[in-house]
Amino acid sequence: MKEAYLKLLGKMTYGIYVLTSAADQVINGMIASWVCQVSYDPLLLMVAIHRNRYTHDLINKNGFFALNIISKNQKDYLKRFKDPDPNLKFSSVKWEKGVTGVPVLTECAGYMECKVKDTYAPGNHTLFIGEVVAAEFISDQTPLSTSDYKGVYLGKN
Repeated sequence: MKEAYLKLLGKMTYGIYVLTSAADQVINGMIASWVCQVSYDPLLLMVAIHRNRYTHDLINKNGFFALNIISKNQKDYLKRFKDPDPNLKFSSVKWEKGVTGVPVLTECAGYMECKVKDTYAPGNHTLFIGEVVAAEFISDQTPLSTSDYKGVYLGKN
């Protein structure tokens, strides 16, 4: 069953985003694909983040995150935001501090800033439920998804 389960998970399509946060004058960003809308009224998003990720700690500290929607022509962001050095992640990328204090990328399709309303820890990832408190539509670029990338994050043992 596990083999079939993993093959089927590999066939699922997800958006690929840059998730950013900040706390104590420190910024960070990571690639996130386990993301979905969970409510329209109020506007709520859910992101799943492994508990050992640095961005997880920043969100826990400050209670805010931004979901940046990157485009197909920004595939280089995948490598950049997988780098462990926050300074390298944000070098040569245009960004600014959003209204919540977290970094937002200003050359992507757009971003949504969220305030954490609830968290759940059903397994090895924490589900952060965030209410959208600010949003910016920047351009009508085609978003990057797992169908544009060879490989889908299935989790780590």
